[in-house]
Amino acid sequence: MNPDSSPGGRLDRALASARGLAVGDALGSQFFVPVNHPLLKRREPPPGTWQWTDDTEMACSVVAVLAAHQRIDQDALAHSFAHHHDFDRGYGPAVNRLLRLVREGGEWRELAAALFDGRGSWGNGAAMRIAPLGAWYADDPEQATHQAEISAYPTHQHREAVVGAMAVAAAAALAAAPGGPPSPQALLDGVIALVPARSAVGAGLRRARDMLDYGDAGTVAAVLGCGRRTSAHDTVPFALWSAARRLGDFEDAFWTTAQVGGDVDTTCAIVGGVLAAGAAGAPPDEWVRRTEALPEWVPAAV
Repeated sequence: MNPDSSPGGRLDRALASARGLAVGDALGSQFFVPVNHPLLKRREPPPGTWQWTDDTEMACSVVAVLAAHQRIDQDALAHSFAHHHDFDRGYGPAVNRLLRLVREGGEWRELAAALFDGRGSWGNGAAMRIAPLGAWYADDPEQATHQAEISAYPTHQHREAVVGAMAVAAAAALAAAPGGPPSPQALLDGVIALVPARSAVGAGLRRARDMLDYGDAGTVAAVLGCGRRTSAHDTVPFALWSAARRLGDFEDAFWTTAQVGGDVDTTCAIVGGVLAAGAAGAPPDEWVRRTEALPEWVPAAV
């Protein structure tokens, strides 16, 4: 049986992925600094409620646009990003300015294309928010990568950022396939087949596949990167390596990802969104309760 391709089934999967993304993001942000946090070493979550960051806020716009249009509408997505933009959620300075200008009437195509001297941003922002789209398109991983490509452009127009988003969406779509999670090798092979080979992200994914037998996440992160440079190619390969190895175990995947440091909220958001796209990868109930709820403007499950 193929995944439910009805609007309700797609929205249910996207929301499940968004909640997993929010848990990874919010809990990961508690360990952003320092890496040697004593609770991190003990694999013990901190007390209190965990607030999510821009990763989740932007992912919620992705879900809202999919629910409204049944696909990615770039103009609707850009304006949702701008309308719901909360400066205090940890956005990078370039995207903060871009979204403010869009909100004031600026043209997102021109603004995004002009970033970084006309090269466009190669940051990990397009990848961090996109797992729910992959869950939405679990019945069609190729379409997931196409729609993810479209979704990147309102903020990230450098090819590496676009390919990073495609890779995460492909991983979430494959993780949500029926019959339980694929093997680590099958997941990364599937992603590699769906993204452009001639890219730094693609090269990193091939290295990640070759390192699946490595048990030390720190060694893998030293080779692949873990988001310290906040670029897509410094973030996505390690995050998908970590997700692939623990597709049915959200808790272990989170701690494995967080322990290496770097852009922890983003790597953990990617891992959380990919794992929660599949029923076997749901986050622990207690972690969901401790995570700030998704905003009220996100469509409810049907």
